[in-house]
Amino acid sequence: MDSIMRLESLSKVYQTGDVKVRAVDGISLRIARGAFIAVTGPSGSGKSTLLHLMGGLDRPTEGSVIYQDKNLYDYRDNQLSVLRRRRFGFVFQSYNLIKELTGMENILLPVMLDRRKADEGYINLLLDMLDIRDRAGHLPDAMSGGQQQRFAIARALANKPDILFADEPTGNLDGQAGREVLALLQYAGRELGLTLVLVTHDLSIAEQAGRVIRLADGRVVADTGGEAGV
Repeated sequence: MDSIMRLESLSKVYQTGDVKVRAVDGISLRIARGAFIAVTGPSGSGKSTLLHLMGGLDRPTEGSVIYQDKNLYDYRDNQLSVLRRRRFGFVFQSYNLIKELTGMENILLPVMLDRRKADEGYINLLLDMLDIRDRAGHLPDAMSGGQQQRFAIARALANKPDILFADEPTGNLDGQAGREVLALLQYAGRELGLTLVLVTHDLSIAEQAGRVIRLADGRVVADTGGEAGV
């Protein structure tokens, strides 16, 4: 199966005073294009740190993240910022919408930052796919948590990324809204051909993924559903 990303001996060490913590400890993985992968494990196992390293949000202490045949961390900071904006999408537990902008303005923000013209047909597809057209003119404070997360997902998809990274995207939502957001992420992945990497502590969510990677103490302790290491 075609790989979209490779992790090679990836480690991240944090140091506080004389204490070193290996948040990620020598992880090597291959990520298949179009896969839905859940990363799970107990609090402090390194889930979010791993996602941040994969997405170019944090630099590793050791190792490489290979995307399009190049190590992300060979790019200069400004080049990596452009790559993240164009090729990766991010959804977090806190929706991170800009309160002063409408839902539509939040969606279009990555496109505007890239100084490109929005693909109106594609943006309309996102509005309909995520069922948020009727809230597009509202400010975030006038939306429910589930609605805000839907706009956050639309914003993450606005630049047509290859990979969508989601870090506990249902963590601030009640059960019904959380299930709806998860279903929408899966639907978007299928319809748009995305690779979806989702961090969750919830095993019922993780079990819906095609592949589940379980971490403990910064290491992979179980990897189910992958093919030949992909």
